[in-house]
Order: sequence, then structure tokens, then C-alpha cells
Amino acid sequence: MINPSYLWWLSCQAYQKKYYWLARLLKTINYMVFHAILPYQADIKKDIILEHYGLGVVVHPNVKIGERVKIYQHVTLASETWIGSEHHILIGNDVIIGAGVVIIGRGDQSLTIGNSAIIGANAVVTRDVLPNQTVVGIPARPLMKKIA
Repeated sequence: MINPSYLWWLSCQAYQKKYYWLARLLKTINYMVFHAILPYQADIKKDIILEHYGLGVVVHPNVKIGERVKIYQHVTLASETWIGSEHHILIGNDVIIGAGVVIIGRGDQSLTIGNSAIIGANAVVTRDVLPNQTVVGIPARPLMKKIA
């Protein structure tokens, strides 16, 4: 079976090497087969994991994703910026993004998800998430740890 994560990474590599036609073709294949909008302008690592074949994942081109990030189905990474803006959604290493999560970056600032953060299913993130933090809800808020 075709792996959408690998196709996405290949399309990004093709775009960086100025093989624009190949980048567009791979993006189109990902869309037609997996119903995922995965832009070749994004900055991603090869070891990104799109669970459930990335079904319904939508990503803005101004996204930078770190190593070993796991993204579940129907996630939206949106930004109010234009392609090539200095403001990005920055996702650190070892982040887990649950099913149905929406991450919305504002047009006048970058939004950062810290290393090893966990974003619970269906959360709506509009602010930075600290490293090792777990956030849930609408709007996303940190889980409080129980003190024994």
C-alpha cells in the first residue's frame, strides 16, 4: 500500500529541488487516494507518521514539523497567513496530535507546539503548547496533574 507520509515527504523534497511538476503530482496522488491536503511547501521530516493513512488531514503550507511526529486522522493545521509568510505553525519533535484536532495559527504571530507535547482528540489549539504538556478541550487547555 502507498504510504501518504512518504509521498508527502517526497513531494516536499521534489519542491525543494525545483521539480515542481513532480511535487504537484505527488500532492495530487495523496489527495485522490487519501483525501489529505498535504502541501509540498511544508517543512517536514522523513519520519513523520500519518496514522490511518492521513485520512482527511489538511495542512497549511506554512507548517514546520519536527521528527517522529504522529498525526491522527481528520487533523487540520490552519494558519491565517499567506504562503511564504515569516509566521509559521512550528511543531516540535515527538509530538502526538490526536484525531480531529484543529490547530489555528494567527496571521501576526507564529504558533509553537513544544517537544513531546500531546494534543487530545478534537482539541482546538489557538495558543502555544509548552514542551511535555498535554492539552485537551475547546479551547485547548493543559491537563492538571493530580497531586497525591
